[in-house]
Amino acid sequence: MENQASSKSIILNYGLYLGVIGVILHLALWASGQLIELNWINSVVWIIALIAFTIVGIKKIRESAGGFISWGQGVKIGMGITMVAAVITVVYTLLFINVIDPGFQDMAIEVQKQAWLDAGMSEEQIEGATEMAAKFQSPAISSAMILGFSAFVGFIVSAIVAAVMKKSEEEQY
Repeated sequence: MENQASSKSIILNYGLYLGVIGVILHLALWASGQLIELNWINSVVWIIALIAFTIVGIKKIRESAGGFISWGQGVKIGMGITMVAAVITVVYTLLFINVIDPGFQDMAIEVQKQAWLDAGMSEEQIEGATEMAAKFQSPAISSAMILGFSAFVGFIVSAIVAAVMKKSEEEQY
Protein backbone atom coordinates (compact mmCIF):
# COMPACT_ATOMS: atom_id res chain seq x y z
CA MET A 1 0.00 0.00 0.00
CA GLU A 2 2.86 2.38 0.80
CA ASN A 3 4.42 1.65 -2.61
CA GLN A 4 1.15 2.54 -4.34
CA ALA A 5 0.94 5.84 -2.47
CA SER A 6 4.52 6.71 -3.35
CA SER A 7 3.97 5.75 -6.99
CA LYS A 8 0.98 8.11 -7.17
CA SER A 9 2.99 10.96 -5.68
CA ILE A 10 5.91 10.28 -8.04
CA ILE A 11 3.59 10.19 -11.05
CA LEU A 12 1.85 13.41 -10.02
CA ASN A 13 5.04 15.27 -9.07
CA TYR A 14 7.08 14.35 -12.13
CA GLY A 15 4.09 14.75 -14.44
CA LEU A 16 3.54 18.22 -13.01
CA TYR A 17 7.23 19.10 -13.46
CA LEU A 18 7.17 17.88 -17.04
CA GLY A 19 3.98 19.79 -17.84
CA VAL A 20 5.30 23.00 -16.27
CA ILE A 21 8.58 22.73 -18.21
CA GLY A 22 6.60 22.53 -21.45
CA VAL A 23 4.42 25.51 -20.51
CA ILE A 24 7.38 27.68 -19.44
CA LEU A 25 9.33 26.88 -22.61
CA HIS A 26 6.29 27.58 -24.81
CA LEU A 27 5.65 30.90 -23.07
CA ALA A 28 9.34 31.87 -23.37
CA LEU A 29 9.33 31.18 -27.12
CA TRP A 30 6.03 33.03 -27.51
CA ALA A 31 7.24 36.05 -25.49
CA SER A 32 10.41 36.24 -27.57
CA GLY A 33 8.37 36.15 -30.79
CA GLN A 34 10.07 32.96 -31.97
CA LEU A 35 7.36 30.41 -31.29
CA ILE A 36 6.48 29.80 -34.93
CA GLU A 37 10.09 29.50 -36.11
CA LEU A 38 11.46 27.55 -33.14
CA ASN A 39 8.51 25.44 -31.97
CA TRP A 40 10.54 22.29 -32.67
CA ILE A 41 12.75 23.23 -29.69
CA ASN A 42 9.71 22.85 -27.45
CA SER A 43 9.22 19.28 -28.70
CA VAL A 44 12.88 18.29 -28.35
CA VAL A 45 13.17 19.66 -24.81
CA TRP A 46 9.87 17.97 -23.85
CA ILE A 47 11.07 14.58 -25.10
CA ILE A 48 14.42 14.93 -23.29
CA ALA A 49 12.60 15.95 -20.09
CA LEU A 50 10.15 13.05 -20.56
CA ILE A 51 13.04 10.59 -20.78
CA ALA A 52 14.74 12.11 -17.73
CA PHE A 53 11.62 12.18 -15.55
CA THR A 54 10.66 8.66 -16.62
CA ILE A 55 14.10 7.35 -15.66
CA VAL A 56 14.09 9.12 -12.31
CA GLY A 57 10.48 8.10 -11.54
CA ILE A 58 11.05 4.42 -12.34
CA LYS A 59 14.34 4.46 -10.44
CA LYS A 60 12.66 5.90 -7.33
CA ILE A 61 9.92 3.28 -7.41
CA ARG A 62 12.50 0.54 -7.91
CA GLU A 63 14.51 1.80 -4.93
CA SER A 64 11.39 1.93 -2.73
CA ALA A 65 10.60 -1.69 -3.70
CA GLY A 66 13.95 -3.03 -2.54
CA GLY A 67 15.67 -2.65 -5.89
CA PHE A 68 13.10 -4.60 -7.91
CA ILE A 69 10.56 -3.47 -10.52
CA SER A 70 8.72 -5.28 -13.29
CA TRP A 71 8.46 -4.04 -16.84
CA GLY A 72 4.73 -3.44 -16.41
CA GLN A 73 5.24 -1.37 -13.26
CA GLY A 74 7.85 0.73 -15.06
CA VAL A 75 5.56 1.34 -18.02
CA LYS A 76 2.74 2.29 -15.63
CA ILE A 77 4.94 4.88 -13.91
CA GLY A 78 6.22 6.32 -17.21
CA MET A 79 2.77 6.49 -18.78
CA GLY A 80 1.35 8.09 -15.63
CA ILE A 81 4.00 10.82 -15.73
CA THR A 82 3.39 11.36 -19.44
CA MET A 83 -0.36 11.59 -19.19
CA VAL A 84 -0.35 14.01 -16.23
CA ALA A 85 1.92 16.26 -18.31
CA ALA A 86 -0.36 15.79 -21.35
CA VAL A 87 -3.42 16.93 -19.40
CA ILE A 88 -1.51 20.02 -18.25
CA THR A 89 -0.51 20.64 -21.87
CA VAL A 90 -4.12 20.36 -23.07
CA VAL A 91 -5.37 22.80 -20.43
CA TYR A 92 -2.54 25.23 -21.19
CA THR A 93 -3.08 24.95 -24.97
CA LEU A 94 -6.77 25.75 -24.59
CA LEU A 95 -5.92 28.74 -22.38
CA PHE A 96 -3.25 29.92 -24.80
CA ILE A 97 -5.49 29.71 -27.87
CA ASN A 98 -8.59 31.18 -26.22
CA VAL A 99 -7.21 33.66 -23.67
CA ILE A 100 -3.49 34.41 -23.92
CA ASP A 101 -3.21 34.86 -27.70
CA PRO A 102 -6.47 34.21 -29.57
CA GLY A 103 -4.97 35.43 -32.86
CA PHE A 104 -1.98 33.10 -32.77
CA GLN A 105 -3.56 30.36 -34.90
CA ASP A 106 -4.51 32.84 -37.64
CA MET A 107 -0.97 34.20 -37.67
CA ALA A 108 0.46 30.66 -37.84
CA ILE A 109 -1.83 29.83 -40.77
CA GLU A 110 -0.68 32.95 -42.64
CA VAL A 111 2.96 31.98 -42.12
CA GLN A 112 2.17 28.45 -43.36
CA LYS A 113 0.29 29.80 -46.40
CA GLN A 114 3.35 31.84 -47.34
CA ALA A 115 5.57 28.76 -46.96
CA TRP A 116 3.23 26.77 -49.22
CA LEU A 117 3.21 29.60 -51.75
CA ASP A 118 7.02 29.75 -51.69
CA ALA A 119 7.09 25.98 -52.23
CA GLY A 120 5.11 26.42 -55.44
CA MET A 121 1.65 25.29 -54.40
CA SER A 122 -1.28 26.67 -56.38
CA GLU A 123 -3.96 28.85 -54.78
CA GLU A 124 -6.43 25.95 -54.95
CA GLN A 125 -3.98 23.61 -53.19
CA ILE A 126 -3.30 26.21 -50.52
CA GLU A 127 -7.00 26.78 -49.97
CA GLY A 128 -7.62 23.05 -49.61
CA ALA A 129 -4.70 22.63 -47.22
CA THR A 130 -5.89 25.60 -45.17
CA GLU A 131 -9.39 24.13 -44.88
CA MET A 132 -7.91 20.82 -43.76
CA ALA A 133 -5.65 22.55 -41.19
CA ALA A 134 -8.63 24.47 -39.81
CA LYS A 135 -10.44 21.20 -39.08
CA PHE A 136 -7.52 20.08 -36.90
CA GLN A 137 -7.59 23.31 -34.88
CA SER A 138 -10.85 22.67 -33.09
CA PRO A 139 -10.42 22.28 -29.33
CA ALA A 140 -11.66 18.68 -29.32
CA ILE A 141 -9.40 17.53 -32.17
CA SER A 142 -6.31 19.37 -30.96
CA SER A 143 -6.82 18.05 -27.42
CA ALA A 144 -7.26 14.50 -28.71
CA MET A 145 -4.14 14.86 -30.86
CA ILE A 146 -2.07 16.12 -27.89
CA LEU A 147 -3.27 13.25 -25.69
CA GLY A 148 -2.81 10.65 -28.43
CA PHE A 149 0.67 11.82 -29.41
CA SER A 150 1.71 12.03 -25.76
CA ALA A 151 0.42 8.52 -25.08
CA PHE A 152 2.26 7.15 -28.12
CA VAL A 153 5.61 8.79 -27.33
CA GLY A 154 5.17 8.17 -23.61
CA PHE A 155 4.56 4.46 -24.18
CA ILE A 156 7.64 4.09 -26.37
CA VAL A 157 9.86 5.94 -23.89
CA SER A 158 8.34 4.13 -20.90
CA ALA A 159 8.66 0.72 -22.53
CA ILE A 160 12.33 1.24 -23.38
CA VAL A 161 13.26 2.71 -20.00
CA ALA A 162 11.28 0.03 -18.14
CA ALA A 163 12.94 -2.74 -20.17
CA VAL A 164 16.38 -1.39 -19.30
CA MET A 165 15.59 -0.79 -15.62
CA LYS A 166 13.48 -3.87 -14.82
CA LYS A 167 14.88 -6.17 -12.22
CA SER A 168 13.16 -9.14 -10.65
CA GLU A 169 14.11 -11.26 -7.67
CA GLU A 170 14.64 -14.26 -9.98
CA GLU A 171 17.40 -12.37 -11.80
CA GLN A 172 19.18 -11.99 -8.48
CA TYR A 173 20.06 -15.69 -8.30
